[in-house]
Amino acid sequence: MTLRLYDTMAREKRVFKPQDPSRVTMYVCGPTVYNYAHIGNARPPVVFDVLRRLLGHIYGEDAVIYARNITDVEDKIIASSLESGEAIADITRKYADIYNADMASLNVRAPDIEPWATKHIQGMIRIGESLKRKGYAYVTKDGLYFQVDQMDDYGKLSGRKQEDNEAGARVAVDEGKRNPSDFAIWKFAKEGEPEEAIWDSPWGRGRPGWHIECSAMIKAELGDTIDIHGGGIDLTFPHHENEIAQSECAHGETLANYWLHNGFLDMEGEKMSKSLGNVKLVHDLAKDWPGEVLRYALLSGHYRAPLDWTRSLLEQSKTSLDRIYGALRRVWGDGNVEPDDRHGVRAKLMDDLNTPLALAELHALASEANKAADEKNERAMETVRNMLVDAGSALGILSMTPAQWEQGGDDDDSARIDAMVQARVEARANKDWAEADRIRNELAAEGIEIMDGGGGSTWRRV
Repeated sequence: MTLRLYDTMAREKRVFKPQDPSRVTMYVCGPTVYNYAHIGNARPPVVFDVLRRLLGHIYGEDAVIYARNITDVEDKIIASSLESGEAIADITRKYADIYNADMASLNVRAPDIEPWATKHIQGMIRIGESLKRKGYAYVTKDGLYFQVDQMDDYGKLSGRKQEDNEAGARVAVDEGKRNPSDFAIWKFAKEGEPEEAIWDSPWGRGRPGWHIECSAMIKAELGDTIDIHGGGIDLTFPHHENEIAQSECAHGETLANYWLHNGFLDMEGEKMSKSLGNVKLVHDLAKDWPGEVLRYALLSGHYRAPLDWTRSLLEQSKTSLDRIYGALRRVWGDGNVEPDDRHGVRAKLMDDLNTPLALAELHALASEANKAADEKNERAMETVRNMLVDAGSALGILSMTPAQWEQGGDDDDSARIDAMVQARVEARANKDWAEADRIRNELAAEGIEIMDGGGGSTWRRV
């Protein structure tokens, strides 16, 4: 099988060939940590986690080096500190920890490298010095700026012509700029800004611009040229365009050989925004839905296409996972799983991460499991069990045992229900049918179904 990925730069699917198969490098833009992440922020980590799992399967887990940064110095972080009175370091550590916990709840594996912007200030300054020395950057009253018209192919990623470009997000227009599209490499400190967000530089005291942060972290952690750079489609311009400009003009090397971008996530057909009041935080959604349901929903559409986030989508995702876990339960046996990759899930992922078709293959495996269970074919049951677990792992789902999924809840609650089920077993053994029915009805009122079988009584939430 050949892995093909849609490269934004080439505007077509390309066969993926890493520079070094023993060291496959991928960088994905991470969070700016000053608040909770919304569900749209979770789409890139989930999508690129699937790609990372696929690359690990192809080249070996140890061969894949995946970096996702933390932006811990930025205008919104400073504004949050000034408004709340909290130290910047306290704000960024708090929300970085929350972000990582939220992503872990979606079965997103931690990156191999998690560089923090403030740990790479000197690297940012070195790139700025190189750009100024080569004539790509100039100083204004507000800071050091990159002059876009000095780069012949500026705009090659987004396809935007220079005359159509406007100043990018997070870049204030000032009278000292030579071109409205010129962007800040270094911003001079303003009166009243906290000292912890100010550093010395050859041009004056201040802090880095947004774009230079990723350029410096990529160079320091992965090298001048990486295999894959990923992020949301909204980052194509100006962020990724400006990363390319800085890195390639400073180092004279291609920044990334493949550029991957995921599509937007909408809310009930509308753009997610604070003004519409439809922002859904991962932190809040995870209180009402299992993390695997949220992950399944994010993977239900192709990563490059827009995805409409609705309650119906969540309900369908929950129903789908209930069906797959139900089939897995029927073939679970002793639970001694030996992953078997003789299934079609990864074949679908090899075609530009086609997760909708991969999920369809997973459902086909669930049908095979039910058929094997109906026929009481123990050998087939064992085989399909192993394939189901391996296929689920490729997508980052089916990470629980069927019992854990069906009995979802906190440990204390599960222990209480276990005790009630055992009390019912004892009541039945003593032919106390009234007590057995009372316990069954009490649990049914909580949404707990008891399943009696030859191996004893088990339960699940319905």
